[in-house]
Amino acid sequence: MDILLTAEGRARPFDRYRQLREIAPVHKTAQSPMWFLTRYADCEAVLHDPRFGKPDPSGGAGGVSGATASLSSAFTRHGLVFLNPPDHTRLRALVSGVFAVRRVDALRARIEEITDTLVADIGEVLEVDAMDALALPLPITVIGELLGVPAQDRNQFRTVVRDVTAAMEVGVAPEEIASAAAAMRDMESYFLELVARRRREPADDLVSMLTRSADDGLLDIEELVGTLILLFSAGFETTTNLIGNGLNTFLDHPEAWALLQQRPDLVGAAVEEILRFESPIQVGSRMALEPAEIDSRRVEQGEMAVLFLGAANRDPLRFADPDVFDIQREPKPSLAFSGGVHYCLGAHLGRLEGRVVFERLLRSFAGMHRVGEGPRWRGSLVLHGLEELPVRFERR
Repeated sequence: MDILLTAEGRARPFDRYRQLREIAPVHKTAQSPMWFLTRYADCEAVLHDPRFGKPDPSGGAGGVSGATASLSSAFTRHGLVFLNPPDHTRLRALVSGVFAVRRVDALRARIEEITDTLVADIGEVLEVDAMDALALPLPITVIGELLGVPAQDRNQFRTVVRDVTAAMEVGVAPEEIASAAAAMRDMESYFLELVARRRREPADDLVSMLTRSADDGLLDIEELVGTLILLFSAGFETTTNLIGNGLNTFLDHPEAWALLQQRPDLVGAAVEEILRFESPIQVGSRMALEPAEIDSRRVEQGEMAVLFLGAANRDPLRFADPDVFDIQREPKPSLAFSGGVHYCLGAHLGRLEGRVVFERLLRSFAGMHRVGEGPRWRGSLVLHGLEELPVRFERR
């Protein structure tokens, strides 16, 4: 496990995953009651097993690092990712309709419009940091409009959300927990004020809809704020990484980009392969809520299962030649968006944004090339993505 906490291990963990999967695919540490899983079948089984769930953050256990327990916020107490049924079921039902396939597909024209504007700006200069020019502004604009976060307020959340998500990483430092707690207080204050504003001046957005639900007694104010923080943060973090990881993977595999230029009908399959090959979320966790089993081995109540989703998505028992990037791969679901009751609400929206981005880039540019020595990866393992990706695009 320690080797994954190096800078290289966090950025490129796949060789380590493979070694761990070959040597000890179901491994329990001697130091703590944690099980580390690297096979697809084991990870999928835990995600769908009702005997496993989320730990109670107020009880001192939070995710992989345990750091989220110390944040003591509306987000960690009431965010969907930290809840078990029935509270999780109740809150998810309030927002699931907004992310239904039909509702999301209706957003395509607006997503294309935003993407076209960003791509036109890239065409003016050609050499850009693709993270700042495209991967971040598209999803933050889309989820911002969907929730009702004013345009002038959105960019401030890039660093704030990064500070918060740092506390969910493995081996988090005390100073990072302090920064996360301060960032969380800022986000809670912001969304409390936005809720008050929407109560005075309702709009056609998710904040207004959930505020009405709170006024009707369907959720309390902490659940409302925790849900809004989760939807906004997750709404751009994962998709930003999907777009950035995808562009970087195509730069590493120009033959795949050339094939996509010839076969644009493969864009949907390409997005699925990016999600599998460079999963934006590499690690998840579940606690045994009662005695259970993993691969016929007994797991005691209270023990944690750490699910290496990025390893599961490169399991040769699930995917042939898993370390090969193949956009014509036989379609099989991956665990990129988790599974079970916590399957990502915004999965279809993220996929749609990814497809639109690559469709627009294919149509607008003759090619793209890496600039400089290579990308700069974020110093994180759980959330797998790039800090910077310099790219030069070629005009048609």
